[in-house]
Formats: sequence, C-alpha cells, structure tokens
Amino acid sequence: MLTTLKTAYTDTRAADLAWCLGREPLPALAELDLQLHGHVMRLRLLGASHQVLLDGEDGHCSETVACISGSSTPLPLGVSTLVDGREYEFAARVEELSEGSFAGRAQELLALVADHPHGLAGTFPGSPHAFTALLAQWHEGTVGWRTWHAYPQEGRLVTTRTCVGARRPAGLRPPGAGGIPEGGVPAQVACG
Repeated sequence: MLTTLKTAYTDTRAADLAWCLGREPLPALAELDLQLHGHVMRLRLLGASHQVLLDGEDGHCSETVACISGSSTPLPLGVSTLVDGREYEFAARVEELSEGSFAGRAQELLALVADHPHGLAGTFPGSPHAFTALLAQWHEGTVGWRTWHAYPQEGRLVTTRTCVGARRPAGLRPPGAGGIPEGGVPAQVACG
C-alpha cells in the first residue's frame, strides 16, 4: 500500500534517527494491520518515521525507529537480545547515493512495497523521493520486517532489518534476558 502522508517532512537527517524497544503506540499517519501465522502485526508510519507493534500468544514487541525528542538511543548498527522471552535481532545501515542513483533506488523500493500485500509506504510532501517504507515477512518460524527511510536532501537511505524468532524456555535464557541485557550474553537469531 502506498500513501501520501499529510504532514511536513520532519525527520530530515538520517543521523537524527533513534531506536527504541517497548514504546507505547505513537500517533500514526498510516497503518497496515496484518495476520502472520498467529501473530498480529501493525505496521505504522509516523510523521517522524516508523513503529511496528507485534502481538502473539507468546508475547509482545514494540519497535520504534524515529526522530523523537528526548530519545537518547541513536540508531545502532545491530542489536541482539530477548524481548518477552523471544529472540530479537535488529540491524541498520546507511547508504550514500548520488542524486541519480537515489532517484532510481527510491522508485524501485516504492514499487516493491506498494504492490506487496504486506507492504506499507508513505511519501512526504515536497520531494517525490522522501519516503518511509515497511515490508513484513514470515520465514520458517521467524516474523520480521524491513524498513527504508529516505533522505534525498542528504542522498542517504537508511535500511533496517528486524527478526523476531521463537520463544526461548526460561532455562535457556542468558542472565538478564527479558529485555536488553546489561552485561549479559546477547541472544543470537538466525534469520532468513
């Protein structure tokens, strides 16, 4: 699904993106509700980027990647932890593209997400290549999503990938697991 977001483009620098787990639902400009193998997933476009809410019999996960005032956790390159006893893995990267390459990549990604039944994309007024897009997937017991945040004025495209795997029995969890471990051994997730 592709929509034009009715708001000013507020997160105008890739470096301003922050990552957060467990945040309550924020006001959304567009949403897509999905059922994926017993999980309810809500893909949400915010004025300042994205939020994904995942609910299932075995727990809840809320991921927010956005420009949020007062947020102290910058966008990490990678995180691996347990969320509600489930394996959670997050990865991010920033691509720097020339103006021509950026336009082509933006068109390619928007076409991919707009035509996908598990995709949601929103373009911002002012630039045809300013957008946020999300695409959900299910693969061998793992639910996941990919996101793209476009910053045409900088020539930067921020890509994230998240996988939430199976619930781990309490006896197999590392010390401090249940949230982001503090000094504990991070859980690893194999993602397809």
